[in-house]
Amino acid sequence: MSKKKKAPIWDGNVRDAALTILLAVDEKQAYSNLLLHQTIEKYHIDAKDRGLLTELTYGTLQYKLTLDYYLEPYVRGKLDTWVRWLLRLSLYQIAYLDKIPDHAAVNEAVEIAKHRARHGGIAATVNGILRSILRNGLRETTDIKDTAQRIAIETSHPEWLVRRYIDGFGVEVTEDMLIENNFPPLQTVRVNATKADTRGGLEALWEEKYAVRRSENVPECLHVIEGQPARSQAFADGIITIQDESSMLPAYALDVQPGMRVYDMCAAPGGKTTHIAEKMNNEGELIATDLHKHKIKLIQENADRLGLSIIKTSVLDGRKATDEFEAASFDRILVDAPCSGLGVIRRKPDIKYTKTEEDFASLHKIQVDLLDAAYELLKPQGKMVYSTCTIDKMENNGTVEAFLAKHPDMQLAPVENAPEAAVGLREEGMMQVFPQQFNSDGFFVASFVKKG
Repeated sequence: MSKKKKAPIWDGNVRDAALTILLAVDEKQAYSNLLLHQTIEKYHIDAKDRGLLTELTYGTLQYKLTLDYYLEPYVRGKLDTWVRWLLRLSLYQIAYLDKIPDHAAVNEAVEIAKHRARHGGIAATVNGILRSILRNGLRETTDIKDTAQRIAIETSHPEWLVRRYIDGFGVEVTEDMLIENNFPPLQTVRVNATKADTRGGLEALWEEKYAVRRSENVPECLHVIEGQPARSQAFADGIITIQDESSMLPAYALDVQPGMRVYDMCAAPGGKTTHIAEKMNNEGELIATDLHKHKIKLIQENADRLGLSIIKTSVLDGRKATDEFEAASFDRILVDAPCSGLGVIRRKPDIKYTKTEEDFASLHKIQVDLLDAAYELLKPQGKMVYSTCTIDKMENNGTVEAFLAKHPDMQLAPVENAPEAAVGLREEGMMQVFPQQFNSDGFFVASFVKKG
């Protein structure tokens, strides 16, 4: 009989673990949310330390540019990457966390520096910088006269991005959105309508002692105030699934009916796919494709857990879908296109530092190409929905305008059955959800109908 593997040793140094994650994000372009999850699972970190590790990792990433602004007057010469991240991590605790005494944050930073450094001078540098900031106070931002630059520093977003948003949405909306990006996202789940109504989903989670309430916006959405719903029996039984509230809107806009033939072109990991299948009452045919094989597995796992049998998955580049499927053969098509992901910064704070303005043009072309392929597959009088998890106008409104210009027989279609909160979607066929509106991800939806 084989011996069980021993769990990796966890020495309880949450700050050192956070520093390791931050370095991997910086040097290897790793995703912070995946690294954080892997670290928690690998070391079986308990709930208390898990919460602090998450706070330190995300908080330091979210406020990286602000922290650099505070540090700038005290840094002389070049610092090793790990030392700069240690200073940011420690200063985040001083500037933003009330429960950690300032002296404890400094002392812990010095100990980590002693442990990681090849010589004692690094620890002295770290100690000197942090104690100077404690003595003098945090640097003010009120002296920054340029509005975009000030907002960029205060909310820790690249200045070029702030200016782009101000041009598109104005100062007030931009500032509200960027402030909201630095707050933890609300946990939301979707009740599987083929297994329970909203009340049944509530009761299933209440029985397991979860703090949960109804959403005021989307009927099948629940807000989880406390607890990890992915570990619940309700999740295992397929009564609920994890999904952000704003990403539930595409299934409404698609307006599916049982018995239809539906295509979800960029389907992974399957949240919208399974929502569509539920609205079809698991009757009809729902084809879900994605470019990546490992992501197709996620769709199938979600479908199996939720008991949805009408979903058929395959690996396919949506731009080549016309080679696989007959023209004008689908009643409904969802194109949840690859995008910059700027609507999910609160979940993946590293995104805002890695994107460039050049990314938008290449993404825009892919988005239009996907819509062009979907157009060929859509039946006359069929409906198509385009959605993204970004708030960039070029990717959203710009892509819609480019697509409509190429296909005069397509028109934007109002959505009568959209949630009451989605006023713009109901009236105009397009809706931009900002993070501050639903307390959710930034999201865009456009609904089209094919004339003929």
